[in-house]
Amino acid sequence: MAGENQSSSFEFLLWGLSERPEQQRLLFLLFLWMYAITVAGNLLIVLAIGADTRLHTPMYFFLASLSCADIFFTSTTVPKALVNIQTQSRSISYAGCLVQLYFFLTFGDMDIFLLATMAYDRYVAICHPLHYMTMMSRGRCVFMVTSCWVLTNLVAMTHTFLIFRLSFCSKKIIPDFFCDLGPLMKVSCSDTRVNELVLLFLGGAVILVPFLLILVSYICITLAILRVPSARGRLKAFSTCGSHLAVVTLFFGTVIRAYLCPSSSSSNSVVEDTAAAVMYTVVTPLLNPFIYSLRNKDMKGALLRLLRGKISFSCGP
Repeated sequence: MAGENQSSSFEFLLWGLSERPEQQRLLFLLFLWMYAITVAGNLLIVLAIGADTRLHTPMYFFLASLSCADIFFTSTTVPKALVNIQTQSRSISYAGCLVQLYFFLTFGDMDIFLLATMAYDRYVAICHPLHYMTMMSRGRCVFMVTSCWVLTNLVAMTHTFLIFRLSFCSKKIIPDFFCDLGPLMKVSCSDTRVNELVLLFLGGAVILVPFLLILVSYICITLAILRVPSARGRLKAFSTCGSHLAVVTLFFGTVIRAYLCPSSSSSNSVVEDTAAAVMYTVVTPLLNPFIYSLRNKDMKGALLRLLRGKISFSCGP
């Protein structure tokens, strides 16, 4: 295998952030602040849901799963970027790059699948309210989240194995601040046609199929809400979906730009790709807790009770 030809001392150079020394300290402080807020915010969401029995419903079970995935997702890229900025080093080992790629794909795809699952949950709650507890039972919710984990691991293993088969020669500079599929294929000296086809079809399916399911779910939700006779009832129904819809728009907008829109090798395109990567790897996990907590009275109440020390943990949706 080509991957076996890579020596233990083989390294990549992550060249996606600013090269100006005067900007390094600012980048370090900015990334550190965003990472700390992301972990703290998502952890508070998980603890608040676990602490408040009133939030032990399918919707909040999926939200807690999304918050856990967000913590791991941002932790696969930001800590390494912080270390590289602080040490003035841009290197990452070959093995470290593959490990980072695997977990990045796993938790990134997990976000996508969980957002689709949450859309389905809202569809059932609004379009089939009388059958909601049957269709979204505890066992079914656990099965859906477990299925998401299995699928994401299979997808991540497939892409990582195909990257492992490639050879990397002299050009080892990755135009990004973490190891991703596109940049790695660009610096390979092997034939990457198989990788590109798998990324196009499998990667496209992972992004577009959940996105289309979310779109169909919200079309059905909108039609159902418009049939509600009361204006107050319509507003309440829309408000339960607003937070999720905001997160979907923010996350899928940047992911589709990064993976499904072709980019050139120009410096402007590299900057745009890096900006899109920062958006979906750092900014979106940072904003998710604020979006869900600020627009949700139950979530705000649970967070206040948690911070006041009224905790009584139990598990399950």
